[in-house]
Amino acid sequence: MNDSIESRIDVENQRTEQPPKHSGHSLQHPDSIAMLVLRLIFVFIAAGVGTLFLPPEGWEGPPWLPYMIFSGVMLLAAGVISVDIFFDQKRIELISAIYFGLLVGMLLTILLSLGLNPLLATVPQRAPITLMLAVILCYGCVSMLIQTKDDFRFIIPYVEFARDLKGLRPFVLDTSAIIDGRIADLADTSILDSQLVMPRFVLLELQAIADSSDKLRRVRGRRGLDILNRLRTHEKVDFVLYDRDLPEFAGQPVDMKLVLLAKHLNGKLVTGDFNLNKVSKLHNVEVININEIAKAIRPQFLPGEAFQLRVVKQGEGQDQGIGYLDDGTMVVVEGGRDRIGKTIPVTVTSTLQTQSGRMIFTRMEDMETSEA
Repeated sequence: MNDSIESRIDVENQRTEQPPKHSGHSLQHPDSIAMLVLRLIFVFIAAGVGTLFLPPEGWEGPPWLPYMIFSGVMLLAAGVISVDIFFDQKRIELISAIYFGLLVGMLLTILLSLGLNPLLATVPQRAPITLMLAVILCYGCVSMLIQTKDDFRFIIPYVEFARDLKGLRPFVLDTSAIIDGRIADLADTSILDSQLVMPRFVLLELQAIADSSDKLRRVRGRRGLDILNRLRTHEKVDFVLYDRDLPEFAGQPVDMKLVLLAKHLNGKLVTGDFNLNKVSKLHNVEVININEIAKAIRPQFLPGEAFQLRVVKQGEGQDQGIGYLDDGTMVVVEGGRDRIGKTIPVTVTSTLQTQSGRMIFTRMEDMETSEA
């Protein structure tokens, strides 16, 4: 399922003619290769077990029966693999999956063998049946654990084995945080040392936006898919797609699913949505607001500081000009109306913080010099 989801992102990049970045390594999941190797080993073992069911030398029965027996065993193995592929599960670390899978598989085999022993007492080929049962159970357990993603709880009283995550707590990404794009810029600074979790339902919502008939929404959605590819191929980012549906997700909107998932993973929600920020805090889920981060790292200008500014338009005042800093902060320049289109030195006179943002009031340096 993860491969199909990632292919959707690649298709959207081909639509916009913006190929995804390549980090120099294969984009194929190592777990997919592990599953292929496991299935091949299972087929070979099943073929070996199938030979044990063949009649002994001197068999006087129908000549086609040995081939039918062997074919039946191989068809059974193929059926087990088909069911496993159809009911696709999740993943965890490969070594833990193999260890616990084999352990649980063998324990189940012993228990079932003890339970079926009275029924198999009169069967002459009891050992091959038990062996085939062990192979199927071990394969099923290992396969389920390999595809179990994010966490695995092995039911032992008061003991829980959980997947180690990079960093302290995972960051659950919202649609607005992805479309915003600044999360990718933060990743480039190596400041993100936690795992970035992209829920499948958010990806589906993002894809719906990219397929929208509205041009603006379509551009925003495709930009979000580009950002996802940038994060997915980033060498310094632990990025995962979370495609597990929790029982509490049933009937919930996307925003509530994000809150529930962040609480389930004991993580933090990364968003730029004001309303989602409030809802998350009501449910005691920590939020990382992209806008608050941007606000916190804005350069602070004090009265008397000088910098270069390009005047782009007229202001509301008689001689005022307007310019903007790189972060979008509006700067009012006294006497800058006749300098539109030029970059001039200005000096800060005061700052004003409003609900919509911050404004900086300046005057041209040459005006100060002339007054002095």
